[in-house]
Amino acid sequence: MEQIALAAGIAKPTLYHYFRAKDEILRGIHETFIDLLLDRQEERRKLALAPADQLLGAMTDILGLMETHRGHVRVFFEHYRELPSPVREQIRVKRARYQDLVHDAITTGIRDGAFREVDPDMATMAVFGICNWAYQWWRPGSGMDSAHTAQKMWDLVIRGLALPTAAGSGR
Repeated sequence: MEQIALAAGIAKPTLYHYFRAKDEILRGIHETFIDLLLDRQEERRKLALAPADQLLGAMTDILGLMETHRGHVRVFFEHYRELPSPVREQIRVKRARYQDLVHDAITTGIRDGAFREVDPDMATMAVFGICNWAYQWWRPGSGMDSAHTAQKMWDLVIRGLALPTAAGSGR
């Protein structure tokens, strides 16, 4: 807690006013991060946006939070296992709900013919792999904002790398 207070530029007693222990800080970071993602994706679902737009929104949210909540990102991805078991279970349920929302968008896109027939589980993991790893290399102010970066990633997901004429060649 002393290191956290020092890094935050506040007195340790001030930190204890808001958080009794490191576990509470971890919980707060995880809840803030996943609740923002869930709320935004739930809203897109309620608005019945097209599956591709739901995916773009999810990808933009993840990259956007890397810009607006930079400190939360590393904690969210790297310190999940340090949460106390009951808290970890609560966060796991929320993470699973968010994953289900993205999975549902992909499944709906396949069913409606907007996306080709692919394994929706694999496609969901691919979307998260593309976005969630970006915190390792993407930096705010690097010349490409989060929305533009998300758009480029989304384009790769939606269109892939193959030329339309080469898509069926099996190469």
